[in-house]
Amino acid sequence: MIARVIDWSLRNHFLVLLACVVLAVWGGFAARGTALDAIPDLSDVQVIVKTSYPGQSPQTVEDQVSYPLTRALLAVPKTATVRGVSMYGESLIYVIFEDGTDPYWARSRVQEYLAQVQPQLPAGAQPALGPDASGVGWVFQYALVDRHNRYDLDQLRAVQDFFLRYELQGVPGVAEVASIGGMVRQFQIEVDPNRLARHGLGLRQIEEAVRASNGEAGGATLEMGHAEYMVRMRSNLRSLDDFATIPLGIDSMGVPLRLGDVAHIQT
Repeated sequence: MIARVIDWSLRNHFLVLLACVVLAVWGGFAARGTALDAIPDLSDVQVIVKTSYPGQSPQTVEDQVSYPLTRALLAVPKTATVRGVSMYGESLIYVIFEDGTDPYWARSRVQEYLAQVQPQLPAGAQPALGPDASGVGWVFQYALVDRHNRYDLDQLRAVQDFFLRYELQGVPGVAEVASIGGMVRQFQIEVDPNRLARHGLGLRQIEEAVRASNGEAGGATLEMGHAEYMVRMRSNLRSLDDFATIPLGIDSMGVPLRLGDVAHIQT
């Protein structure tokens, strides 16, 4: 059989060369459309459960968050290993599944078991699933650079967090956009303890006043001139003056007491 193929090829040079050209062209088009990974993802199928428990020690996080979650997630079907890491104010649970498990099926099963164990967790602990990507999926890095010195670090971070991040998350194939560096815009309230004691106030009252002043509330509607007007309150804190004028009550002299009278506010 092999001898007959060789003999036919020697007597039909043109057909052999034509077949080689067709195979080469077809191979070139096939190579251009073949999906290749520069770094193949050989990691296990896993789902990460991240739980924030602010202000708690690692041991408390382990006892009240990591242990209940690990115990519940061990019962997830096709689970190979469940690992838990407890840190200050945060818990990470790694649920590793058997090879061949569909990652989206695994995420849905983990979500179902989290809904069952949620009532057993403390009030301040809110578990959430991590991104559906592994460590080798980090394929692109960029930096926001102001070459004309018109923006500071917190403004650049605001552009990243409130504009570029959402634009990039809409790109097909992007699972997460992680922001690193810069300065997150924030307001700092430095309370003077002596002034608080003088007016008989506590930190809890300051916290409640700030929270109540940074929200919206709705009321009833008023009918005037064959039209209805909705009564609503808008109180979004946007500047230092907005924070300074937050009411705290009335002092012993009958003078209105504001947050700026007992605290130093800065950005």
